[in-house]
Amino acid sequence: MNLNSAKNISSADPENCNPVIEIKNLRKGFGSQEVLKDVSLQLFDGENLVVLGKSGSGKSVLIKCIVRLLNPDEGKINVFGEDVSRFEGKDLVEFRKKIGFLFQSGALYDSMTVRQNLEFPLIRIKKDLTRKERDEKISEALENVGLSEAINKMPSQLSGGMRKRISLARTLVVDPKIMLYDEPTTGLDPATSDEISSLINDVKQKYKTSSIIITHDIECARLTADRIIMLLEGEVYSEGKLDTFEKSSDKLIKSFFK
Repeated sequence: MNLNSAKNISSADPENCNPVIEIKNLRKGFGSQEVLKDVSLQLFDGENLVVLGKSGSGKSVLIKCIVRLLNPDEGKINVFGEDVSRFEGKDLVEFRKKIGFLFQSGALYDSMTVRQNLEFPLIRIKKDLTRKERDEKISEALENVGLSEAINKMPSQLSGGMRKRISLARTLVVDPKIMLYDEPTTGLDPATSDEISSLINDVKQKYKTSSIIITHDIECARLTADRIIMLLEGEVYSEGKLDTFEKSSDKLIKSFFK
């Protein structure tokens, strides 16, 4: 995988694809504060959908509702044609196994080596694998994020960008069908941010994932987006292809795409 070739890799035309995620009239609030207000969107098979917006626009709340880390107040979320609000107990666990979630912080276990961090979800989720098969999957995932040499290191020995890539490898090792990226380039320098954006594209190509990328980083959006949805104060403000946003005369959109 070429981590230096950060560029947008276009997906199939969404009009000819089935949605793998469909959200209708989603609302979520905390006390008197309504964070999401009647949000509707679709993620199509094989695309990178960037959800763009300023901090506090409801982006992270949106993807937490998708995996039921938060329960919406109103609206429907269908994933692979199933209403996720119906999942409980083992069904919810099985549903979450299909979705990879890259947290903003990376969320590695600091007391475990890189190998142990990747082995932990495999033991829980892929229980039928032999030790050899687990080792092969760990090696493959690390190779795919360009960090095979880090296998025996501790997270404290890694840079911020390396930690993000290891976190992504830990997610990929269990073969998710959908990837949810929560601010994947936050806190990284421009060169490392471009590497992560390129890696998101490489993951889509190799693992055939469909992805939602939550970000306020315009360069990340430019490099990864097949389609963009902009949120403003918890509502869908605009939706379209990258060139539609870059050519827009709307003052708010122009303030993002300078």
